[in-house]
Amino acid sequence: MERVPIAGVGMTKFGKQGQRTSRELFGEAAGKAFEDAGLSPDDVDEVFFGNFMGELAEQQGHSGPLAADAAGVTAPATRIESACASSGAAVRHGVNRIRNGDVDVVLVGGAERMTNLSTAEGTAGLAAAADALWEIKSGITFPGAYSLMANRYFHEHGGSREDLAEIAVKNHEHAVENELAQFQRAITVEDVVEAPTVCSPFGLYDCSPMSDGGSAALLVSEEFAEDHGLGPEVAITGTGQNGDRLALQDRVSMTRTPAAERAAEQAYEDAGIGPDDIDVAEVHDCFTIAEALALEALGLYEEGEAIHAATNGETSAGGELPVNLSGGLKAKGHPVGATGGAQISELTKILRGDHVNSDAVSDAEVGITHNAGGTVASCVVNVLEVIA
Repeated sequence: MERVPIAGVGMTKFGKQGQRTSRELFGEAAGKAFEDAGLSPDDVDEVFFGNFMGELAEQQGHSGPLAADAAGVTAPATRIESACASSGAAVRHGVNRIRNGDVDVVLVGGAERMTNLSTAEGTAGLAAAADALWEIKSGITFPGAYSLMANRYFHEHGGSREDLAEIAVKNHEHAVENELAQFQRAITVEDVVEAPTVCSPFGLYDCSPMSDGGSAALLVSEEFAEDHGLGPEVAITGTGQNGDRLALQDRVSMTRTPAAERAAEQAYEDAGIGPDDIDVAEVHDCFTIAEALALEALGLYEEGEAIHAATNGETSAGGELPVNLSGGLKAKGHPVGATGGAQISELTKILRGDHVNSDAVSDAEVGITHNAGGTVASCVVNVLEVIA
């Protein structure tokens, strides 16, 4: 295990901010990270910026240098694109650059502007993360793809519409006091079940929203942290990334996500821990079923069991393994290019004790993030630990 301290984190409020550009959103998040770390843009050696829909939503490619400029940084900058896992991959790039000894300070994160698009335009843009030849031409969108996964899960393992609803209810409850979340309001199981159908078994409340927002983190070498008296409290100790066939019809199973399983194995081995060591998790709940699939892929639940976790109260703030204390993608919001970085930002604050929901896990020492792209054809998993 080689620790990479997180010197500072920052993110914007997630929600409808369609008048703001992604570079502006990232600049705000980066400014908060600099303030949190006590560092300046001149300290940064490299930037990795996650963004997925720039060409579609803003007619803007080559956004790495733009993001760096918005953050006041003149160091080399690279845009990372891996669908909804873009900024998770950006974080992993930063970790590896520091571990390789090439740099001491890396600014990582991402941003996305989505709500300036119509629902149809946004849905079409997101669908570009699916197989253009075999899925998009058949009319598949991500609500449809994940509904196929959910229905197959029910067929193989059981579970109910109400079990999915409990996941949404839990994550909305976690977001109520999170001032950065898009939806700060509680909902009920009845609200979820009776909501307009999007694609059976999903209703409106089973689906994460389109969002605008930015996220950032400053990763540093241990030597730099010591030399500059930073005293970071949390570090990334394990990281993993893996992939799978892009299209669902090419998968061996529709109820397992091998990309996440393999990324988790890599991250656990890298950190020198196992699933039993995890105290708290932030996972990619783009749809309610995705949370259950993530928990099983991470080895936190056996196959077929995670669907009942929220119903049983196990993953709530007062449960054995709190999941998505930020509100998750479902309630915190899902500006796709910013999501992986936001998971790092929120979990860092949770572990440091300065998040609004930190009291739910006041003795937590080890957390994990799970950031997925598409129907989990890409996945990045990071282990975060409190620095003793």
